[in-house]
Amino acid sequence: MRRSALAALSAVLVSASGSVAALPGRAAEASNARANVSVSGLVTRLQQAFNAPDQNGLDALLAPDQQGLIGRRFRRFAADFPDARWSLKAGQPMADGRQTLSLAVSASRELEGQRFTLQASQQLALSVAGGRITGQEVLQEESVLSSASQPFPVSLLIPDAVLTGSRYDVDVVLEQPLGDAMLAGGLIGLTPEQVAAQQSPDIQLEPLGGGGLFKSVRAPYQPGSQTWAALVVHPEGVITVTKRVRVVSKKSELRL
Repeated sequence: MRRSALAALSAVLVSASGSVAALPGRAAEASNARANVSVSGLVTRLQQAFNAPDQNGLDALLAPDQQGLIGRRFRRFAADFPDARWSLKAGQPMADGRQTLSLAVSASRELEGQRFTLQASQQLALSVAGGRITGQEVLQEESVLSSASQPFPVSLLIPDAVLTGSRYDVDVVLEQPLGDAMLAGGLIGLTPEQVAAQQSPDIQLEPLGGGGLFKSVRAPYQPGSQTWAALVVHPEGVITVTKRVRVVSKKSELRL
Protein backbone atom coordinates (compact mmCIF):
# COMPACT_ATOMS: atom_id res chain seq x y z
CA MET A 1 0.00 0.00 0.00
CA ARG A 2 1.62 3.23 -1.16
CA ARG A 3 -0.22 5.64 1.07
CA SER A 4 1.04 6.23 4.60
CA ALA A 5 -1.08 5.10 7.52
CA LEU A 6 -1.11 8.76 8.52
CA ALA A 7 -3.80 9.23 5.86
CA ALA A 8 -6.26 7.77 8.34
CA LEU A 9 -5.90 10.74 10.63
CA SER A 10 -5.12 13.39 8.07
CA ALA A 11 -8.41 12.48 6.43
CA VAL A 12 -10.25 13.98 9.37
CA LEU A 13 -9.78 17.41 10.92
CA VAL A 14 -6.19 18.08 9.85
CA SER A 15 -4.16 20.38 12.04
CA ALA A 16 -5.16 24.05 11.89
CA SER A 17 -4.80 26.47 14.75
CA GLY A 18 -7.92 27.93 16.33
CA SER A 19 -8.89 29.02 19.80
CA VAL A 20 -11.49 30.93 21.75
CA ALA A 21 -10.80 33.17 24.71
CA ALA A 22 -11.46 31.66 28.13
CA LEU A 23 -13.93 33.60 30.23
CA PRO A 24 -13.21 34.31 33.91
CA GLY A 25 -15.01 33.10 37.00
CA ARG A 26 -18.56 31.74 37.03
CA ALA A 27 -19.28 33.11 33.60
CA ALA A 28 -16.66 30.74 32.26
CA GLU A 29 -18.18 27.80 34.16
CA ALA A 30 -21.64 28.54 32.77
CA SER A 31 -20.22 29.03 29.29
CA ASN A 32 -18.28 25.76 29.48
CA ALA A 33 -21.38 23.90 30.68
CA ARG A 34 -23.37 25.18 27.72
CA ALA A 35 -20.46 24.43 25.38
CA ASN A 36 -20.17 20.86 26.67
CA VAL A 37 -23.81 20.22 25.84
CA SER A 38 -23.35 21.77 22.40
CA VAL A 39 -20.14 19.88 21.67
CA SER A 40 -21.63 16.59 22.84
CA GLY A 41 -24.40 16.94 20.27
CA LEU A 42 -21.90 17.98 17.62
CA VAL A 43 -19.73 14.93 18.33
CA THR A 44 -22.75 12.64 17.98
CA ARG A 45 -23.56 14.18 14.60
CA LEU A 46 -19.90 13.95 13.52
CA GLN A 47 -19.80 10.25 14.34
CA GLN A 48 -22.99 9.69 12.37
CA ALA A 49 -21.55 11.62 9.40
CA PHE A 50 -18.28 9.65 9.44
CA ASN A 51 -20.11 6.32 9.55
CA ALA A 52 -22.78 7.21 6.99
CA PRO A 53 -22.57 5.33 3.68
CA ASP A 54 -22.73 8.49 1.51
CA GLN A 55 -20.29 10.73 3.49
CA ASN A 56 -22.34 13.80 2.51
CA GLY A 57 -23.27 15.06 5.96
CA LEU A 58 -19.84 16.29 7.04
CA ASP A 59 -19.90 19.72 5.40
CA ALA A 60 -22.93 20.79 7.42
CA LEU A 61 -20.85 20.40 10.61
CA LEU A 62 -17.87 22.44 9.38
CA ALA A 63 -17.44 26.17 8.90
CA PRO A 64 -17.14 27.06 5.18
CA ASP A 65 -13.37 27.59 5.36
CA GLN A 66 -12.95 24.10 6.87
CA GLN A 67 -15.03 22.18 4.34
CA GLY A 68 -12.92 21.88 1.20
CA LEU A 69 -9.69 20.23 2.29
CA ILE A 70 -11.19 18.20 5.13
CA GLY A 71 -14.07 16.98 2.98
CA ARG A 72 -11.76 15.90 0.16
CA ARG A 73 -9.41 14.04 2.48
CA PHE A 74 -12.24 12.31 4.28
CA ARG A 75 -13.84 11.13 1.04
CA ARG A 76 -10.44 10.00 -0.25
CA PHE A 77 -9.90 7.93 2.87
CA ALA A 78 -13.46 6.54 2.73
CA ALA A 79 -12.79 5.41 -0.85
CA ASP A 80 -9.63 3.57 0.28
CA PHE A 81 -11.29 2.06 3.38
CA PRO A 82 -15.04 1.75 2.70
CA ASP A 83 -15.61 -0.43 5.77
CA ALA A 84 -14.06 2.06 8.22
CA ARG A 85 -15.82 2.46 11.55
CA TRP A 86 -15.37 5.67 13.52
CA SER A 87 -15.77 6.23 17.24
CA LEU A 88 -15.78 9.77 18.69
CA LYS A 89 -15.91 10.98 22.27
CA ALA A 90 -16.03 14.50 23.68
CA GLY A 91 -13.42 15.33 26.33
CA GLN A 92 -12.88 18.10 28.85
CA PRO A 93 -12.36 21.69 27.69
CA MET A 94 -8.84 23.07 27.69
CA ALA A 95 -7.71 26.07 29.71
CA ASP A 96 -8.03 28.35 26.67
CA GLY A 97 -11.69 27.35 26.20
CA ARG A 98 -11.32 24.93 23.32
CA GLN A 99 -13.15 21.61 23.52
CA THR A 100 -11.31 18.32 23.14
CA LEU A 101 -12.35 15.34 21.06
CA SER A 102 -10.98 11.78 20.99
CA LEU A 103 -11.34 9.93 17.71
CA ALA A 104 -10.59 6.33 16.78
CA VAL A 105 -10.98 4.47 13.50
CA SER A 106 -10.61 0.82 12.54
CA ALA A 107 -10.69 -0.36 8.95
CA SER A 108 -9.44 -2.97 6.50
CA ARG A 109 -8.81 -3.24 2.78
CA GLU A 110 -7.84 -5.85 0.20
CA LEU A 111 -5.04 -4.74 -2.12
CA GLU A 112 -3.04 -6.83 -4.58
CA GLY A 113 -3.95 -10.06 -2.83
CA GLN A 114 -3.13 -8.78 0.66
CA ARG A 115 -5.45 -7.67 3.42
CA PHE A 116 -4.46 -4.55 5.32
CA THR A 117 -5.93 -3.63 8.70
CA LEU A 118 -5.77 -0.17 10.22
CA GLN A 119 -6.09 1.06 13.80
CA ALA A 120 -5.68 4.80 14.37
CA SER A 121 -6.46 7.37 17.03
CA GLN A 122 -6.33 11.11 17.43
CA GLN A 123 -7.05 13.74 20.05
CA LEU A 124 -8.09 17.19 18.87
CA ALA A 125 -8.71 20.63 20.29
CA LEU A 126 -11.74 22.17 18.59
CA SER A 127 -13.02 25.68 18.21
CA VAL A 128 -16.80 25.64 17.77
CA ALA A 129 -19.22 28.41 16.87
CA GLY A 130 -22.85 28.19 15.81
CA GLY A 131 -22.82 24.40 16.01
CA ARG A 132 -19.95 24.13 13.51
CA ILE A 133 -16.24 23.45 13.81
CA THR A 134 -14.31 26.63 12.99
CA GLY A 135 -10.79 25.43 13.84
CA GLN A 136 -8.89 22.42 15.13
CA GLU A 137 -5.47 21.43 16.39
CA VAL A 138 -4.07 17.90 16.56
CA LEU A 139 -2.89 17.17 20.10
CA GLN A 140 -2.14 13.45 19.83
CA GLU A 141 -2.04 11.10 16.87
CA GLU A 142 -0.92 7.59 16.02
CA SER A 143 -1.78 4.84 13.59
CA VAL A 144 -0.81 1.25 12.83
CA LEU A 145 -1.36 -0.33 9.42
CA SER A 146 -0.63 -4.07 9.16
CA SER A 147 -0.74 -6.71 6.45
CA ALA A 148 -0.34 -9.60 8.90
CA SER A 149 -2.68 -12.49 8.17
CA GLN A 150 -3.35 -12.88 11.90
CA PRO A 151 -3.66 -10.20 14.60
CA PHE A 152 -0.14 -9.13 15.52
CA PRO A 153 0.12 -7.08 18.75
CA VAL A 154 2.28 -3.97 18.43
CA SER A 155 3.14 -1.42 21.13
CA LEU A 156 4.22 2.12 20.28
CA LEU A 157 6.55 3.27 23.06
CA ILE A 158 6.73 6.83 21.78
CA PRO A 159 5.89 9.87 23.94
CA ASP A 160 3.00 12.15 23.07
CA ALA A 161 5.01 15.26 24.03
CA VAL A 162 8.67 16.09 24.63
CA LEU A 163 10.71 19.16 25.55
CA THR A 164 12.53 21.14 22.88
CA GLY A 165 16.04 19.85 22.22
CA SER A 166 15.59 16.71 24.33
CA ARG A 167 16.44 13.17 23.29
CA TYR A 168 13.71 10.56 23.39
CA ASP A 169 13.04 7.02 22.23
CA VAL A 170 10.94 5.94 19.28
CA ASP A 171 10.29 2.24 19.88
CA VAL A 172 7.98 -0.05 17.92
CA VAL A 173 7.74 -3.27 19.92
CA LEU A 174 6.43 -6.52 18.42
CA GLU A 175 4.87 -8.35 21.33
CA GLN A 176 4.64 -11.78 19.70
CA PRO A 177 7.87 -13.81 19.92
CA LEU A 178 9.44 -14.45 16.52
CA GLY A 179 12.19 -16.84 17.57
CA ASP A 180 15.06 -16.76 15.08
CA ALA A 181 13.06 -14.95 12.40
CA MET A 182 14.77 -12.02 10.69
CA LEU A 183 13.30 -8.51 10.87
CA ALA A 184 13.93 -5.47 8.72
CA GLY A 185 12.77 -1.95 9.34
CA GLY A 186 13.36 1.76 9.10
CA LEU A 187 12.31 5.10 10.55
CA ILE A 188 11.95 8.50 8.94
CA GLY A 189 10.73 11.92 10.03
CA LEU A 190 7.97 13.39 7.89
CA THR A 191 8.03 17.01 6.82
CA PRO A 192 4.94 19.20 7.34
CA GLU A 193 4.52 19.20 3.56
CA GLN A 194 4.47 15.39 3.42
CA VAL A 195 1.92 15.26 6.23
CA ALA A 196 -0.32 17.86 4.57
CA ALA A 197 -0.12 16.10 1.19
CA GLN A 198 -0.61 12.61 2.71
CA GLN A 199 2.53 11.42 0.98
CA SER A 200 4.00 8.00 1.63
CA PRO A 201 7.72 8.39 2.34
CA ASP A 202 10.43 6.10 1.01
CA ILE A 203 11.78 4.29 4.09
CA GLN A 204 15.14 2.55 3.81
CA LEU A 205 15.11 -0.89 5.41
CA GLU A 206 17.91 -2.27 7.57
CA PRO A 207 18.23 -5.55 9.49
CA LEU A 208 16.79 -5.30 12.99
CA GLY A 209 17.39 -7.14 16.21
CA GLY A 210 14.56 -9.25 17.56
CA GLY A 211 11.58 -7.54 19.08
CA GLY A 212 11.06 -4.50 16.87
CA LEU A 213 12.48 -1.10 16.00
CA PHE A 214 14.33 0.94 18.64
CA LYS A 215 15.71 4.42 17.94
CA SER A 216 16.87 7.40 19.98
CA VAL A 217 16.07 10.76 18.34
CA ARG A 218 16.33 14.44 19.19
CA ALA A 219 13.48 16.93 19.33
CA PRO A 220 13.75 20.25 17.47
CA TYR A 221 14.88 23.31 19.39
CA GLN A 222 11.68 25.17 18.52
CA PRO A 223 8.18 24.24 19.75
CA GLY A 224 5.94 22.50 17.26
CA SER A 225 5.67 18.83 16.38
CA GLN A 226 7.50 15.91 14.85
CA THR A 227 5.81 13.17 12.87
CA TRP A 228 7.53 9.81 12.53
CA ALA A 229 6.83 7.01 10.08
CA ALA A 230 8.24 3.54 10.76
CA LEU A 231 8.14 0.38 8.66
CA VAL A 232 8.78 -3.11 10.04
CA VAL A 233 8.89 -6.20 7.81
CA HIS A 234 8.55 -9.57 9.55
CA PRO A 235 7.63 -13.12 8.46
CA GLU A 236 3.93 -12.56 9.12
CA GLY A 237 3.65 -9.35 7.09
CA VAL A 238 4.40 -5.65 7.09
CA ILE A 239 3.59 -3.03 9.72
CA THR A 240 3.55 0.70 9.05
CA VAL A 241 3.39 3.06 12.01
CA THR A 242 2.95 6.82 12.22
CA LYS A 243 3.12 8.94 15.33
CA ARG A 244 2.93 12.69 15.96
CA VAL A 245 4.96 14.02 18.89
CA ARG A 246 4.26 17.47 20.32
CA VAL A 247 7.39 19.52 21.01
CA VAL A 248 6.94 22.02 23.85
CA SER A 249 9.23 24.45 25.65
CA LYS A 250 7.81 24.13 29.20
CA LYS A 251 7.42 21.09 31.42
CA SER A 252 3.93 22.23 32.32
CA GLU A 253 2.94 21.74 28.67
CA LEU A 254 3.95 18.08 28.56
CA ARG A 255 0.55 17.10 29.91
CA LEU A 256 -2.69 18.32 28.36
